[in-house]
Amino acid sequence: MSFTTTEENYIKAIFHLQQGEGTVSTNELAAELHTKAASVTDMLKKLKTKKLLSYERYKGVRLSAEGKKLALAIVRKHRLWEYFLVNTLQFGWDEVHEVAEELEHVSSKKLVEKLDAFLGYPKFDPHGDPIPDSHGKMAVQQQVNLIDLPLNKAAEVSSVGSQSTELLELLKHKHIGIGTKLEVKRKFSFDHSIEIKLKNQNPFTISQQLAQALFVKLV
Repeated sequence: MSFTTTEENYIKAIFHLQQGEGTVSTNELAAELHTKAASVTDMLKKLKTKKLLSYERYKGVRLSAEGKKLALAIVRKHRLWEYFLVNTLQFGWDEVHEVAEELEHVSSKKLVEKLDAFLGYPKFDPHGDPIPDSHGKMAVQQQVNLIDLPLNKAAEVSSVGSQSTELLELLKHKHIGIGTKLEVKRKFSFDHSIEIKLKNQNPFTISQQLAQALFVKLV
C-alpha cells in the first residue's frame, strides 16, 4: 500500500509524540503539524480505515503495529538521508533537517537498502539519534543529560535534545558537536548555568537551557 506525503507526516508526528504506550490528543497533533483540529480529525478517520492507528473521539490516537512499522521506516529514511547529507555531501548538521524531510518520502526500498550499505550501516544520525535498521530495531545509548554530569568526569557529547536551527547554530558557534569531549568544572546555583572545559580550550560557561539540550556518555 502506498501513502501520501501528508499521511506519512501524520504517522511520523504521532510516532514522535506517542511516548511508550501513551495516546496522542487531536490538539497535540494539530499543534505539531500546524493545522486545524478539524483537518486532523478527518485525516485520523482516513488512517484508521487503513488500519494504521486506533482512534476514538475524545480518547486520543495510538499507532497500530502496522502504523509503527511505517513510522520506523520513515524515521529510518530521514536519519539515513541526514547522515548521507552531512558525512558524504558535507552539509552542516544545522542544514539537513528540511532536506531530509523531503527525501524521507522516497518510496524505493532498494534505494534505502543500498544507501544504508553505502554508508556502512550507521547506527546514529549526525544529531546522535538512533537510526532504525531494516527490521525497525534501534541501538540504545547509555547517556545522561549534561546538567546531571558529575564534576571533572570525562564525557563526550552523544546527542542533542532538539534539532532547532537556533540550537545547532549556537553549538556550532561554541565548537560543540557529536563526539566533542568535555568535562563540567563548576555548577552555579544562582542560575543553574555550568562551566565546561573542552580539550585544548579555556573553560567557559553555558546556560542551563543549553546544558539541558545536550546528552553525553562517559568516556
